[in-house]
Amino acid sequence: MTSKARNLTDPRYSKLAVGVCPDQWGVWFPQDEKQIEPRQAMKEMAEAGFEILETGPYGYFPTDPKELTRWCDEFGFKVVAGTGWGILHKAEAWPETEKTFRAIAETHAAVGAEYIVHLPPLYRDDKSWQWTDDRVLRPDAWKLYVENANRLGQMLLDEYGLKMVLHPHGDSHIETPEDIDRIFKATDPKYVNLCLDTGHIVYGGGDPIQMVRDYPDRITYVHIKSFDVALSKQAHVEDWPFGEAVAKGAAVRPPAGAPDMVALIDALSKLDRDIYCVCEQDRYPCAPDFPLPNAIKTREYLASIGLGTL
Repeated sequence: MTSKARNLTDPRYSKLAVGVCPDQWGVWFPQDEKQIEPRQAMKEMAEAGFEILETGPYGYFPTDPKELTRWCDEFGFKVVAGTGWGILHKAEAWPETEKTFRAIAETHAAVGAEYIVHLPPLYRDDKSWQWTDDRVLRPDAWKLYVENANRLGQMLLDEYGLKMVLHPHGDSHIETPEDIDRIFKATDPKYVNLCLDTGHIVYGGGDPIQMVRDYPDRITYVHIKSFDVALSKQAHVEDWPFGEAVAKGAAVRPPAGAPDMVALIDALSKLDRDIYCVCEQDRYPCAPDFPLPNAIKTREYLASIGLGTL
C-alpha cells in the first residue's frame, strides 16, 4: 500500500486507507452530458493525490479489465471496489440484477478488487424526481429483498471472491437506522455487510459514529462524506426528492456538516481492521472546475486528522 493512502506514521490509523470514487467528481451515471469526461476525472483524481479507486457507475470507466488496468496503471490507481444498482425486492427483476452484477464482478475480480457495493434502487427517479416504486415495502417484498441480498452476496463471494456491502441511500428502502438494523438482523453476515456511507446515514437521521460502535462486525467498507444536518431535516419535513436536496447543497465538504470526522476516524480506527474509506460528495451536476480543488481540500483535511497522508 502506498504511503499517501495510509498514515503509516501513526499506528492508530495505519489500517485505514483513503480512496476516491467518481461521485466525488459529480458522477452519478455511466454516461451523462452534465458529467466530466472519464479520463479527465481519473487524471484529476490522481492530481488530488488519490491512489485507491472505487470505479463508480458501471460503464463510466472502462468495463474491459485490460483497458481499465491500462488506465489505472497510467494514473497510478489500485481498484478496490465496483458498484452496481440492482432490484432485490421484485422476483421478475432478479434475472437482470444477476446479469448486471455478474458483469460487474467479472470486470472487478479480474483487476483484483475486493468489494462490490450494492446501491439500492430509489423510489424516486434520480433525474426526474418522479415516483418509481412504493415508498414502504410490503412484508412479502421485504422478505424477498433479504433473500435476494443473501443470494447476491453468496454469488459474489463464492463465485468471484468479492465481498458485497449494502449501501444505505436517501429515497431508498434502506435509509433510516431502523432500516439498517432490520437488514442486519435478517441477513447473513458472511454474505451481506454494510457500506457505511456516512453522508447518507446522516441524511436518513442516523449517527454513523454510533453505528460503528453498535455494529462493529458489520462495518467493513466506508463512503466518507458529510451532510448538512439542517438541510437534511428540512428535506424530510418538506419531502424533497433526494436529488433536490443535493441540488440545494445538502452534501458539504468536511469538516462542515456531520458526522464529526475526528470522532468518526477514531471510531473506525478502534475496529482494528483494514478498511477502505472512499471519499464522496454528492454534487450532481456540478461545474467542471469544481471537483479538483474541492477534493484537494477534502484530502488535506482528512490527512490532517489521521486518514492518509499528503
